[in-house]
Amino acid sequence: MATHTGGHVEPGEHPVQTVRREVMEELGVPAVFLPELGERPLFLTVTETVGTLEQRHTDVSLWFALTSSRDQVFTPDPDEFRGIRWWTPQEVSDADPKTLDPHMGRMIAKLATL
Repeated sequence: MATHTGGHVEPGEHPVQTVRREVMEELGVPAVFLPELGERPLFLTVTETVGTLEQRHTDVSLWFALTSSRDQVFTPDPDEFRGIRWWTPQEVSDADPKTLDPHMGRMIAKLATL
């Protein structure tokens, strides 16, 4: 199962560079793209954010599939995460939807088709 990290594309930055930068910043490891997809996104979502009227905006997200092993040593950014762990697809399915990204279930289903 995969970790869910994220970040915003900086001006002039290619989304693949963003993935590499964010994974290193947030998890302390290099991004290794799933060989079946390479550096192509698997999934795209559009989400209206919540908050005050001034804060609301539309997030367009490219979801990339990365690979790792359970032996990988991560160094999560304490400002981003309280902790990290591996999730099985069943655990994602069984989790309270309010605790996950609203598109996570669809992403996992699409990933399972590879």
